[in-house]
Amino acid sequence: MHRDPDADALGSSLGWASYLTKKGHDVTVISPTEYAANLRWLAGMDQVLVFEKSSQQGQCRRKIEQATLICCLDFSALSRLKDLGKVVQDAAAPKMMIDHHLEPEHFAKWMIWDTNAAATAQLVYSLVKEMEVGLPAKEIFDIPMAECLYAGIMTDTGSFRHANVTPEVHLAVADLMLTGFDCSRVHRLIYDNAPLSRLQFLGYVLSQKLIVLPQYRTAYMVLTEAELHKFNSSSGETEGIVNYGLQVENVVMSAMFIERKGEVKISFRSVGSFSVRDLASTHFSGGGHKNASGGRSEHSVNETVATFLSVLPSYEQDLLSVD
Repeated sequence: MHRDPDADALGSSLGWASYLTKKGHDVTVISPTEYAANLRWLAGMDQVLVFEKSSQQGQCRRKIEQATLICCLDFSALSRLKDLGKVVQDAAAPKMMIDHHLEPEHFAKWMIWDTNAAATAQLVYSLVKEMEVGLPAKEIFDIPMAECLYAGIMTDTGSFRHANVTPEVHLAVADLMLTGFDCSRVHRLIYDNAPLSRLQFLGYVLSQKLIVLPQYRTAYMVLTEAELHKFNSSSGETEGIVNYGLQVENVVMSAMFIERKGEVKISFRSVGSFSVRDLASTHFSGGGHKNASGGRSEHSVNETVATFLSVLPSYEQDLLSVD
């Protein structure tokens, strides 16, 4: 899965691993980096190896070198694996990509790729159904596997409120719910399962760090490494905060700049016709979806924000024209 994995990356990977394990395969799930605490309850998380952990790096390398198939889920470019990318690239085993992001690199022998899918977890659901054609869903999926795939679909659709929600999304979810899992429990464990410090951190960001530029219908937030340390904010705890910018009246784009480990991670969100993917790919070596993208910068956080502010005028008309 990609670095800094979200619920779709983890949910699709764990769901796919569960299916392959049931078919008799020896499966290892590897994350390039640590993951958010609110996702640790997903079935199979206790077996996930983390490449950036020095104690697990050797094991990750051996598993990849010895693999007969490497499945790459929820990313379309090896650069999304951080330091793990070179290891995967050099591995002898064929690669299989399962993903829904635009413009994939053609590093995989097999590609299960569809940009119309709301989530990679939806693609895993469809692939498993196709491989088990004729069997009812409740005989294919068990509750832990269904929870993993549902978590991926639910989060990548913004709890089913984004424009990527289609009839196929609801039909897939309905199928998964036939296993009998508690969908409200999954939502609660992901969204209502934060330590007090996280809520205090969120309050600080929204009250002190949220800047609105009405002339560009844009909101942005900047977090330095010192601020993250002050609130003891670990990887993943900033996930989703960028969306709050879109709750401001008349704002159509929200951006968040996070300084961590010698680089600046950038998250972009938008509504309507404005493509943050184009902005991210043009100026911040990023990509993703039209309304949800990310990027990175090796410049200082101040220089990165200055670049962002300097390019906003060129997008002014597009931002102002969003209905």
